[in-house]
Order: sequence, then structure tokens, then C-alpha cells
Amino acid sequence: MEWRDEGLVLATRRHGERDSLLEVMTEAHGRHLGLVRGGRSSRIAPMLQPGNRVSLVWRARLEEHLGQFTAETLEARAGQVLASPLALQAVNHLGTLLRLLPEREPHAQVYAAADGLCGLLGEPFLLAETLVRFELMILRELGFGVDLSECAATGQREDLIFVSPKSGRAVSREAGEPYAPKLLALPGFLLAGPSRPDETPAMAALLAGFRLSGFFLARHVFEPRALPPSSGRAAFLSLLEALPPNR
Repeated sequence: MEWRDEGLVLATRRHGERDSLLEVMTEAHGRHLGLVRGGRSSRIAPMLQPGNRVSLVWRARLEEHLGQFTAETLEARAGQVLASPLALQAVNHLGTLLRLLPEREPHAQVYAAADGLCGLLGEPFLLAETLVRFELMILRELGFGVDLSECAATGQREDLIFVSPKSGRAVSREAGEPYAPKLLALPGFLLAGPSRPDETPAMAALLAGFRLSGFFLARHVFEPRALPPSSGRAAFLSLLEALPPNR
């Protein structure tokens, strides 16, 4: 068995004295693990750092076997990850989110989004915005999508400022204001396309976005699976709040 693909490095673990167990999110083969011979060597270890994009060849005698990887760097991002605690925690949380998906199940759009997110490691506020959107994407992939297309009560598509915690659907200002304490805030940036670097959402909007996605991740994913909250997410939010305001 053999295939070739590109992938995003999520983590490595020591395997014996010289080898590494590599975990990657690939474009066509989903989240995948494999053994890298000599993966702890000074030549190979730098290319297996989390956040790097690599080309991969996977070989095994049978499809269900762990198999072995050979890897070559396509884009090295380890320097950005190691230079920024915020970037490091973003990559840690990204790995936690991707591990929610079944192993070896293709999710090409998720791979593209994850790789795009890692391309923003040097842009803290764009990174935060993209991470909120990525959390909502993971919820959709798992069957728990949040519907922001129209008001759950009236069907209108304008002035949507709340989300119902029960239905996961948007609610308009008019329909939601009497119940505002019971509803989640819907930041406006989630109703628009991705921001430009000079127009990133304000800190308050970003934090509201994380409260929204975090509520549904906890309710539908982490708590039902008896999983602990993402430590990378908590650390990322703490570091984000400590940044100087962007506006």
C-alpha cells in the first residue's frame, strides 16, 4: 500500500530512541498517523514541527497498518510558532479540534481551512477571527452546525444579533430583545466574509465569537464525549485578551 499527499503537521511523539510517530492532517486522506524512521535526527526533526506543511509518502503492507511516512517540507512555520505564545496555543488548539474528526476520513475543506489558519500565525487578530470560523466549521462537519442565515422566529435576514442556545439559529433584534439575557450574542463579523488585515473585528466582537462557538463545542462535542476543555483554547484566549486593543 502506498499513497502520496500533502499534510499539516499536528504533533510528533517519540517512538524508541531514533524514530517518531507523526500525526498529520492530510488533504485527501484525513487525519493520519505513521512512523518516521530517524524522525528524531537533527536532519528530520525540524521538518516535523507542528504547523509545518509537508509532502508525504505513506507506505504499509496492509491498509489497516500504522505504516511509515517519509516527509519533505513544503512550508516551514515552526519559527513563527516558537516565536509567539499565541501562535503556539493556536496550533495546539487546532490539533485538538482536528482530533475530533474520525481518523483517516477525508475532509478536504477542513484541511484547506486549517492550512490557511496556519498561514496567519503572524497576524494575531486575523488568526483569532479565523479560529472562531474554524471552530464553527468543525461543528458543521460533526453535524452540529450553527445556522446564521435567518431569524429562527421571524425568518427575516436583517438585523441578526443573537443566537438561540437551544436551536443554534440566529435571532433578530426585534424578536430577541425581550429574551436577550437567555440568548448568545452574534458578532457581526460572522455574518460577513473574512476581514482584511486592516479591518479585523474589535476585541469585544472576537471574544463574543469565541463565547458563541465555545458554547456549542462544549454542549455538543466535549461534554457528550467526556472530554476535558481544550487547554490550548483557554491559553489562546488568555493571551488574546492580554494583547493591546486593535481598535
